[in-house]
Amino acid sequence: MRRAKLFVAAGVAAMVVGMTAQYLVAKRHELVQKVGTHGRVNWSNGIIYAKWVGAASRKFGKNTRAGSTAQKVEMAAYSNLLETVKDMRIDSSTSVKDFMEKHDVIRSQVEAVIKGAEVAKREYLSDGTVEVTLALKLTGGFAQLILPQDIKHVREVKTIPKTAAKEQKPVAAPEPSMPAPAPAAYTGLVLDARGLKGRPAMSPRIIDEEGREVYGSAYVSREFAVQHGMAAYWKDLKAAQKHQRVSGNPLTVRGLRIGGTGRCDFVISNAHASKIRGASENLLFLKKCRVIIVLD
Repeated sequence: MRRAKLFVAAGVAAMVVGMTAQYLVAKRHELVQKVGTHGRVNWSNGIIYAKWVGAASRKFGKNTRAGSTAQKVEMAAYSNLLETVKDMRIDSSTSVKDFMEKHDVIRSQVEAVIKGAEVAKREYLSDGTVEVTLALKLTGGFAQLILPQDIKHVREVKTIPKTAAKEQKPVAAPEPSMPAPAPAAYTGLVLDARGLKGRPAMSPRIIDEEGREVYGSAYVSREFAVQHGMAAYWKDLKAAQKHQRVSGNPLTVRGLRIGGTGRCDFVISNAHASKIRGASENLLFLKKCRVIIVLD
């Protein structure tokens, strides 16, 4: 009876590993950044991963029980996850480590969030080792702590209505002319920054050739940034253009170069910047963080 229960338990454990493993494997078009030795960040699905492998016979002693070993490996994995998070960039001038060192309260809060990370995979290998992989969402509580405080709640953006011209006596008969085309309104922005060696960050900036900000912390509303991230990152341009984050009529622009010491600022042409600024409706998709950046 006991052997049967153990068999069932082993089967359930195998199912759990199989179900979680599919989320650990990145898709071809997803952008995954390797951080340190044991960590990686999937910037497309918004998850931070860290793993640790421990051998009971060598690391924890021959008489250590498997359950106790797994707990110790998990503790080591949490430490690796914290180191992974520290190496991530908030923006082009600040890493998470820099931010934590300046603010003791933030450091303790980040450490508390790390302890709440989920065990995405726990696998007992045939050589006696235990492999544990932790997963932490980039959005939600972590983003609330890490995103710059100057990202505030933005009230509903209203489009500018066309006002009727005031009636007045004509001075002279105007010559017929074609009406100027209305500025295009878009549903999102796809920035093609492939080949520029840019880096992903929690709070990226898009600027024009004069250094004027086109998209950044001043343009987004905090609730959207916390829930969805300021931008998603992808490797495939076509997949980005079809993604629901920007679905409808997205504007695709080509990045010219990278700015900032952390290489997280993206420069676009003045002409493309004018397209984005041209219609007040475009402020809506900026506010809602409907931005995807494509990197190598």
